[in-house]
Amino acid sequence: MTISEKIHGTVSVLSLKGNLMGEPDTGKLRDRIYALLEEGFTKIVLDLKGVRYVSSTGLGTFIAALTSVRNKNGDLRLANITEKVESLFVITQLVKVFKTYDTLERAVASFKL
Repeated sequence: MTISEKIHGTVSVLSLKGNLMGEPDTGKLRDRIYALLEEGFTKIVLDLKGVRYVSSTGLGTFIAALTSVRNKNGDLRLANITEKVESLFVITQLVKVFKTYDTLERAVASFKL
């Protein structure tokens, strides 16, 4: 899994590519999100366009990250969820927990509303 980062004003965007199956990938994502929180970024978008598969461990990482961000009075949003990953979010009912957007631009703009 590779993670690239871009800053859009006060919003940090992490673009993920590959599979989120477990260690070391989940640890890398978790560490990057915690580092962003330490740097004062509380508006985070995960761009999942390049993610093909997420395991239960990966889902747990998303939930832990969302909890950590919200504990800092921020929010974490998801963009460009692939069909396969989206079906997993529907099955697990996580679509009710996460704010998801069709495009990265909409996810970033949602923080300005």
